[in-house]
Amino acid sequence: MSPASAAVRLTDFEPEVDDFAEDVRRGLAATPKQLHPKYFYDAAGSKLFDRICATSEYYPTRTEIAIMERYAGEMAALAGPRVRLVEFGSGSSVKTRLLLAHLDQAVAYMPVDISRDHLMEVAEELAAAYPEVEALPICADFTTAFTLPAPKRHPARTLVYFPGSTIGNFEPAEALGLLRRIAKLAGDHGGVLIGADLQKDIGVLETAYNDADGITAAFNFNLLSRINEELGGDFDPRLFRHHAFYNEELNRIEMHLESLAEQTVTVAGQSYDFAAGETIHTESSHKYTEPQFAQLAAAAGMRVRHVWKDDDGLFSVQYLETI
Repeated sequence: MSPASAAVRLTDFEPEVDDFAEDVRRGLAATPKQLHPKYFYDAAGSKLFDRICATSEYYPTRTEIAIMERYAGEMAALAGPRVRLVEFGSGSSVKTRLLLAHLDQAVAYMPVDISRDHLMEVAEELAAAYPEVEALPICADFTTAFTLPAPKRHPARTLVYFPGSTIGNFEPAEALGLLRRIAKLAGDHGGVLIGADLQKDIGVLETAYNDADGITAAFNFNLLSRINEELGGDFDPRLFRHHAFYNEELNRIEMHLESLAEQTVTVAGQSYDFAAGETIHTESSHKYTEPQFAQLAAAAGMRVRHVWKDDDGLFSVQYLETI
């Protein structure tokens, strides 16, 4: 066991494992048909998403990293000394490292993720890089309620970090419920540092989800490949097309897989009929104005203390305080 592994203390709430087969059955039987975007991220899908983040069209990841590189010191100053940092989703540690490097005497780092193996890998890497910060990974579904372990040193404040634009993948009512749970977790005088994608020119948005090299399309189609491989499906990707567009009424990008013909598909012994032009809705990504997000935060019991944006106003990282 490495020193970093020995320094990591896991809190395991043993979250329920997703029932892929049941969720697919329910989603394809629904009207309209839909599949949850969490199922994009098998091994192949995760690699494709990394490639999406590197495309010239997909602005969110590189823009958020640039914001963190430029303003992480200001964010850390607002959070104050001796925070316990709770991160929702233990993804790439690039942005987390930028924040940890500026936090003053951080007491603990608490990544929260449903994937136990990935969670431990990230926690051990950061424990090795920041040995003075206690690593306390939490295996849990962050969309449900859970409690925080007590660090060895008493924190002055809890700072919940929710990077990326994941909040946009939730329907407004779901986003409100999640923010309310985050506010409760942060506690009195707590802080929340959250990424929120902003409304902008529709052309910029639609191009970001329809890259010229077709990587986002491949990412979308990989969901059909996963169903075929894991659930014995007989989807023919040639009979579908990737369709991503901005829904102006709902202020969101929608990703769909559109059937190009009338057809019947079988998954795990169950048949599903498709009309020509019928779609499977695979993801939504809501985009906010600053006033809209401030209103959402207020409804969750928080106020916006500061907003950092890139020079083009594409993306925001916002510091919220519990009221």
